Amino acid sequence: MPSVAATARLEARISTDLHAMLKRAAEIQGRTMTDFVVSAVQDAAKQAIEQAEIIRLSLADQECFAQALLSPPQPAAALERAFARRRKLLSSE
Repeated sequence: MPSVAATARLEARISTDLHAMLKRAAEIQGRTMTDFVVSAVQDAAKQAIEQAEIIRLSLADQECFAQALLSPPQPAAALERAFARRRKLLSSE
């Protein structure tokens, strides 16, 4: 027996002009108005989330990041000691 996805209701008050526009756009695409609106809202939500998650760097920051990747700094003494302890622990198992 296939499972049914949970749903939630969304209500919005819109102008009659916008309603007519949405209805016309949905008809042009051969879709119901609900399907058209849900699809458009989903696309807009994905785009908003993607844009919020993109890290934007200035040109100077991009160059600094690339340089750090190409020529990373030497590890600090504490990091060297931590890796040595790790190697010792793993080799004793």
